Amino acid sequence: MKLLILLVGLILILEGFPYVAAPEAMRDWLKKLSEMDPAHMRAIGLISMITGLIICYIVQKTSLFV
Repeated sequence: MKLLILLVGLILILEGFPYVAAPEAMRDWLKKLSEMDPAHMRAIGLISMITGLIICYIVQKTSLFV
């Protein structure tokens, strides 16, 4: 449970950083994102999820990061 809470905290830090560092650029980027085709956004999301799954698998099942 502790690891899960730490992970949520890290995600919030990483998600919030661009808004603190460059709020104007984030506003412009979000405008562009809202105009993007939903199918394209779905493909990007799927690729991101698969990449995350592969990273988690590699970290858990190998001794590369010991």
